[in-house]
Amino acid sequence: MKDKNAWTSYTETDLAAVEELSKGYIDFMSTAKTERECVDLFVDMAEKRGYRDLRDVIAAGDSLTVGSKIYAVNMKKALLLLNVGEDLINNGMNILGAHIDSPRLDIKQNPLYESDDFAYLNTHYYGGVKKYQWVAIPLAIHGVFARKDGTVVKVNVGEDPADPVFFITDLLPHLAHEQMEKTATKIIEGENLDLTVGSTPLTGVEKNAVKANILKLLKEKYAIEEEDFLSAELEVVPAGRAREAGFDRSMILAYGHDDRSCAYTEAVAFLEVTAPTKTACALFVDKEEIGSIGATGMESHFFEDTVREVLGRMGIYSELNLTRVLRNSRMLSSDVSAAYDPLFQDRFERANAALLGHGLSINKYTGAGGKFHCNDANAEYLAVVRRIFDDNHVTFQTAELAKVDAGGGGTIAYILSLYDMQVVDSGVPVLSMHAPWEAVSKADLYEAKKGYVAFLLDA
Repeated sequence: MKDKNAWTSYTETDLAAVEELSKGYIDFMSTAKTERECVDLFVDMAEKRGYRDLRDVIAAGDSLTVGSKIYAVNMKKALLLLNVGEDLINNGMNILGAHIDSPRLDIKQNPLYESDDFAYLNTHYYGGVKKYQWVAIPLAIHGVFARKDGTVVKVNVGEDPADPVFFITDLLPHLAHEQMEKTATKIIEGENLDLTVGSTPLTGVEKNAVKANILKLLKEKYAIEEEDFLSAELEVVPAGRAREAGFDRSMILAYGHDDRSCAYTEAVAFLEVTAPTKTACALFVDKEEIGSIGATGMESHFFEDTVREVLGRMGIYSELNLTRVLRNSRMLSSDVSAAYDPLFQDRFERANAALLGHGLSINKYTGAGGKFHCNDANAEYLAVVRRIFDDNHVTFQTAELAKVDAGGGGTIAYILSLYDMQVVDSGVPVLSMHAPWEAVSKADLYEAKKGYVAFLLDA
């Protein structure tokens, strides 16, 4: 039932659309490597299409009605887009929800030190990473310094061809006999993921002269002091642009496909839909890779409180109406699935695995082992989703993350299901998930975007 390769059905028009979407996606993935950068880019896209900041709507005392288009930002790292349709209370919303954080290395609050004429920045890895994959590759630093006077300085070093890059050293194989006998989790220890950032001493300084030189350069470029690291958010990510992959250019290699492949296709699809009958909502949240907790994660009150504000601006707010809106909504949790890898086929059950190039993946449930800690979508809702996709000629497949006892993972789906709304995971299959460089199929990106548009337009 599922072995349908999307490429085999494409017309010349389809192929042109695939390439157009992929070109924009490559630019996006090369630019937006942090949550803040994603939010900034999506807000810019929304404003160009007439969306207003909900704070401005509230400040002006304006009302929201059918056709109103608004966005709300949470702490610069989460975003909600809303296009108000008819009868919000009884019809609820069609919701797409993706996360925009990805595994990476975070620079610690007291990070800069010198050892034997090298300057380093100490890091703490974020999310599920194989630590050994992050050594001996070019790395970039993205983020912000927040000064005590309230000003914020943006940092992006390592992406421009004229920029320097950074790296973490590994032991040469000639001396690595003991290292190679360790388990993969111990080959590189977390505390050894220190970023090499310089080796030139500052003239006239006797103690920690290399560190002093780095501080001098930082002050000249960013007007910051060492203490400003205390209130900084600096993320270490793979340096370089996303690239087409394969002789046939059918795939894209990039950092952060999980979950920005779904976030981008969600944003493009959402902004393509101009006048939905049912209210359309797009969510982009932080912290999924560490459990969706925190003020910018899906477990925060941001989503619920924003819907409250919208109902208030429409003059129909009550706790009962809020409950009805959320209960009557339905959602695609736009999150990636593990693509079947023939080189590691013992980890998958092929008949229930997502195949690269075979379209949008629907995961009825995620979790681990006995479906632990997952949303398990109802059969009736799956039938609705199947109808939407089939009626709109969306190539899709159903999948599990892996064999039953091979492992597992979770998404934000279960959090939205707490409102009694119908939710199912639906996203792009990814090869080498959580590696510094992951791979996706251009066809799957295209089918995801098509599927999201169809879902938002369904009344």
